[in-house]
Amino acid sequence: MNAVRLLFISFLILLSFSGCEKGKISTELHEVHWDRDMCARCKMVTSDRRHAVQVINPENGKSYMFDDIGCVLLWFDDEKITWKDKAKIWITDVDTGKWIDARTAFYDSHNITPMAYGFAAHATKESIKAGEEILHFNALFERILKIEEENNNRRAY
Repeated sequence: MNAVRLLFISFLILLSFSGCEKGKISTELHEVHWDRDMCARCKMVTSDRRHAVQVINPENGKSYMFDDIGCVLLWFDDEKITWKDKAKIWITDVDTGKWIDARTAFYDSHNITPMAYGFAAHATKESIKAGEEILHFNALFERILKIEEENNNRRAY
């Protein structure tokens, strides 16, 4: 009888620990379904493994896929995302395809990207060709807004 009681108590303790883990919100990369996941902003299918971005909402763990870093930053603005400064943003390194932290990545600006914003992420600044402009994450938003404005002006004519 004591063995059954001990087993039951052990089960309850184990169950209570597993319950604690459920409440923890993960900002780790979620599974990507290439050629099926759609960009949350432009609705294009995410296929390009060199420029893909995944944003994780730190408040609930929900993930959003994007085909271009430009779409991410405009989506934050368009949708008035209040948690954007706390969001975990993963982006693929243009050279290796590995997922890296978009906020600490280095960017160059003369690339062919899915939505033509032209910014590619690099894990290290040494992987950017000599003489190329090197940008940090915080500088991208202003540049992308400028590109959008130029595009809108062209469409107006």
